[in-house]
Amino acid sequence: MLKNYFKVAWRNLVRNRTFSVINIAGFAIGLASCMLISLYVLDELSFDRFNTKANRIVRVVFSGVIQGGKMHEAHVMPPTAAALKADYPEVLEATRIRQGGEPVIQIGQKLFTNDRLAFVDSNFLAVFTLPLLQGNPGTALTEPNSVVISKTMAEKYFGNKDALGKELHLKDWKTIYKVTGVMEEIPANSHFHFDLLASMSTYKDASSPSWMVSEFFTYLLLPEGYDYKKLEAKLPQTVQKYMAPQIKQGLGVSLEEFRKSGNDVALHLQPLTDIHLHSDFQYDLGSNGELRYVYIFGAIAVIMLLIACINFMNLSTAGSSRRAREVGVRKVMGSARYELIWQFLTESLLLTSIALIMASVICAAALPMFNLLSGKNLVLHWNFVLELVPALLTFGLSVGVLAGSYPAFFLSSFKPVAVLKGGSASVRPGSSNRNAGLRSGLVVFQFFISITLIIGTTVVYQQLKFIQHKKLGYDKNQVLVIPAWALGKNWEAFRNETERNANVQKISLSSYVPAGPSNNNNFMLTPENNPAQFLKTLRYEVDYNYVDVLGMEMAAGRNFSKAYGTDSTAIIINETAAKNFGWKTDALNKTVLHRNNEGKQQTYRIIGVVKDFHFRSMHERIAPLVMTLNTGGGSMIIKTRTSEVSGLLAGMQKNWESFKPDLPFTYWFLDDSYNEIYRTEQKTGRILGIFAALTILVACLGLYGLATFTAEQRKKEIGVRKVLGASVSGIVALLSRDFLKLVAVAIVLAMPAAGWMMTRWLQEFAYRIEISWWMFALAGLLSIAVALFTVSFQSVKAAMMNPVRSLRSE
Repeated sequence: MLKNYFKVAWRNLVRNRTFSVINIAGFAIGLASCMLISLYVLDELSFDRFNTKANRIVRVVFSGVIQGGKMHEAHVMPPTAAALKADYPEVLEATRIRQGGEPVIQIGQKLFTNDRLAFVDSNFLAVFTLPLLQGNPGTALTEPNSVVISKTMAEKYFGNKDALGKELHLKDWKTIYKVTGVMEEIPANSHFHFDLLASMSTYKDASSPSWMVSEFFTYLLLPEGYDYKKLEAKLPQTVQKYMAPQIKQGLGVSLEEFRKSGNDVALHLQPLTDIHLHSDFQYDLGSNGELRYVYIFGAIAVIMLLIACINFMNLSTAGSSRRAREVGVRKVMGSARYELIWQFLTESLLLTSIALIMASVICAAALPMFNLLSGKNLVLHWNFVLELVPALLTFGLSVGVLAGSYPAFFLSSFKPVAVLKGGSASVRPGSSNRNAGLRSGLVVFQFFISITLIIGTTVVYQQLKFIQHKKLGYDKNQVLVIPAWALGKNWEAFRNETERNANVQKISLSSYVPAGPSNNNNFMLTPENNPAQFLKTLRYEVDYNYVDVLGMEMAAGRNFSKAYGTDSTAIIINETAAKNFGWKTDALNKTVLHRNNEGKQQTYRIIGVVKDFHFRSMHERIAPLVMTLNTGGGSMIIKTRTSEVSGLLAGMQKNWESFKPDLPFTYWFLDDSYNEIYRTEQKTGRILGIFAALTILVACLGLYGLATFTAEQRKKEIGVRKVLGASVSGIVALLSRDFLKLVAVAIVLAMPAAGWMMTRWLQEFAYRIEISWWMFALAGLLSIAVALFTVSFQSVKAAMMNPVRSLRSE
């Protein structure tokens, strides 16, 4: 009997090819989209959970307010870890990370560079789960000049030889490190990624007592089940005990006076598993995710699945209503009701099973492209298959049962005599209208989602376009950046040779650039005539050409100049710093004081005010910034005369290699570094665009199926109208009108919803576009055009049919 059910189901599937293909394709695309996004969401939620003690680890972070400027930093002061471990017994372990830069590593005659080096405390491997393939995790990082390297680096540096006990010569540091351990690669779903872990005892500033410098990422291990907020509530005591005396020494005021002026400093705790999705800290160890995007993509996955299910059930119920006479004939021939129920359920489950297989194939085939778009390296692990596929299988089969329940239980209850006399409508008066109303509501929901996604995608792309074309306060185009510090004493000779090239306009040397890899240097200033006023700024150390090379403009005063011998103690501030000090147009020649960590004071005279420029993301408002003179080298920032720089680069590389530096010739363009800042938004825009298109495709598949069903249901009516003289255009308009009304309702509902959601999203940017009316109009017109094209294709076909064919049975 079961074999017969499947045989009949297959015949019906083949007989109704159009409905079957639309049903299977729509459901498969929805399921595949859900699987892909589920992979993305699960990966985002899994960050740092590979650590066996993840639920017990917290990170110490720093926040503060200085003259209205907010600080929110992921790293804290050198003594923080030791102080918390000594003062609070609930702190079982305290360990630190200090980023180590990009040293030149010599092994034999070979030179390597690696920017993924970190100094870590000796107990680091006891807190984090980073298994060693070689070495003792308890002692590997206890001795100075010891280093644990990744398996990949061990193979790169030493080939097939045993790396344990080998030496790494760090040339620019003039230090030799001994390999004391080889570790597995740090998982991709970690908030930090390093290839070399050097012992913290080697780093000279690790034992600094200063509470005024924050550059150490500090983690605490707490007891099982302990509420970290209890410890967090005690941290103000730590600030009072350790920071207050140094604030008094460095700034000349007590902590109470400091706070009375509207300033503040504080320490907080952040759970390890919150770092990736709940961080908005400056100077973090890497690019973190954003929880709102997880919500957005999770919602898209659910919506895609809902739309696919709606289509499937919509078309299943629409198509089954044509089979009322079949039910009557089967009952006359002796079929029992339970047999009809099983028959219809078998057909529905066969469709969902085929769709599930297709969805798995689509997911596997589309995964490489999805990885490219999302910037991830997702794979279909067996764990994912074992967890998600059974859930999807259960869900798919449930949809199959629900979709098949209408014909199975409703049609199978018909009395054969009534069905064979007048069809299904005569058996249940009003049922056709109720079903049509349900199908109309589902069509409105589908297009509501599609239009919302179209508007959202348009707003994202317009915001990114705004970011790309907004005046930044500096010129990022045709600017080349080269790490000239790698040349050592030869950087001046290299610069002089480069300046002779006709394609070079001007050169500056500085380690500070407004986009891309750059030094960061916090700088506390006090006006000489107002010692109670403080301003935390970012300091750029620049040379005489910096402002000109980057096309910055002076709002007042002048740039640094060789003609003034006193410029070594001069300072340039930006407009925001001038406003925060309360100086609008009279900042020139004012003097400001800077006190270092040892309490020594330096006086600077303001010689210029540079117009504000964006040196951080557009998510943040421009902060106070100062520039001081430093001609000692750094990165070479080159303003070129042409965008075609291949010849210039070839000549520079040849010149570079003539000095035989430790590093190979490398460079980057400033505009590329700027674009990298908004990579998350760019990825989001691309993914939204693709899933908006897929949502419209699935919705149109359903619309096409319903149009086909409607045209077939009304073919006799169409035949009569044609015999009575109706035109093809009139019949097309008749068939299209009802569907376009549904799309219009969806537009009216989608516009305010999309406007509200995208307004919330734009609030994340300090500098943003205004949502314009044309974005809504574009989405509305596009959805109407797509719906009209979809429906018209079937409507024209029905209108062109010979009326004799539809009326010959009458």
